[in-house]
Amino acid sequence: MSQAELAPAAAAAPVRRNPLWTLGILWSELTTTLRRWRTLALLGVLAAVPVLIGIAVRIETSDGSSAGPGEGGAGPAFLSQVTNNGLFLVFAALAATLPVFLPMAVGVVAGDSIAGEANAGTLRYLLVAPAGRTRLLLAKYATTLAFCLIATLVVAASALAVGALLFPVGEVTTISGTRIGFGEGLLRAVFVAVAVAASLIGFAALGLFVSTLTNSGIAAMAATVGVLITVQILDTIPQLSGIHPYLFPHYWLSFADLLREPVYWDGLLKNLGLQGLYAAVFGTAAWARFTAKDITA
Repeated sequence: MSQAELAPAAAAAPVRRNPLWTLGILWSELTTTLRRWRTLALLGVLAAVPVLIGIAVRIETSDGSSAGPGEGGAGPAFLSQVTNNGLFLVFAALAATLPVFLPMAVGVVAGDSIAGEANAGTLRYLLVAPAGRTRLLLAKYATTLAFCLIATLVVAASALAVGALLFPVGEVTTISGTRIGFGEGLLRAVFVAVAVAASLIGFAALGLFVSTLTNSGIAAMAATVGVLITVQILDTIPQLSGIHPYLFPHYWLSFADLLREPVYWDGLLKNLGLQGLYAAVFGTAAWARFTAKDITA
C-alpha cells in the first residue's frame, strides 16, 4: 500500500489517549494551582491561624490559669486542653478554621477553576489540547479535592509544630475521659485531618458548579463564598431545624467523635454520606452545564 493510501486511513483512525496523559493533565492542573500567589497566600493565612491561637493561649495561661472550660466536642473544649497537651492545638485549630477559613479557601480555588480560565482566555486552549470537557472537569475537581487535603494538612502541621513548641506533649485524654498514648493520639490527629478534608468535598463540587455558570472568576468566587455564608447562617437558626440535617456544614464538627473512646461513627458517617450526596448532585450539574456550555474564551 502506497504512502498516499495510508494517509487517509491514519487520519480516520481514532486518537488513543495514554492513561499517563490523563495523569499529566491532573499534575499540570495541580502544580499550576499550587504555584499561584493567591493559593500560596491562602495557605499562608491558614498556617498562621494555629500560630495566633497558640500564642494567644500561651499568653492567657502564662500565670498558670486555664484557657477556659468547654463542653462537648467543639473548639472551646479542645482549647481548654491545649495547655496540658500541645497536640490538642491541632484539634482546636481545625475546629476554628473549618467553619470559615478552610471552606473560604476552598471556595476561592473551586470558584476560580473554570471561570478563571474563561476570564483569562485559556479555557478554549485547554479544550483544544485535546483534553475533552469531561476529563478537564474531572481534573479540575480532583485538583480542588487535593487542595482541600493540602490546606487541612497545612493547618494540622502548623498546629502540631506550634503546640509542641509552646506546650508539653504526652498522653492524650479523650473526650470520653480515657487516656491513650501520644502515638495513638497523633494517629487520630491524622484521621481528624482527613475527616475535615472529606467534609469539604460537597462544598468543592458546589463551587465547581458555580464556576461553570459564569466567565468571571471573581464573580464565581464571591458567589461560592456567599453561598457558604448563607448556609452557615441558616444552620444556626433554630426555627429552621428541620432542614439543618440537609445542609452541607451541619455535620462538619462531627470529627470530634474520633476523639471518643470508643469512636462514635454515627455523625461521621452522616457527614460523609451528605458530602457524597452534594458531590454527586452538584458534580452532575457542573458536568451537564460545562459539556453544553458555549466556550467563547
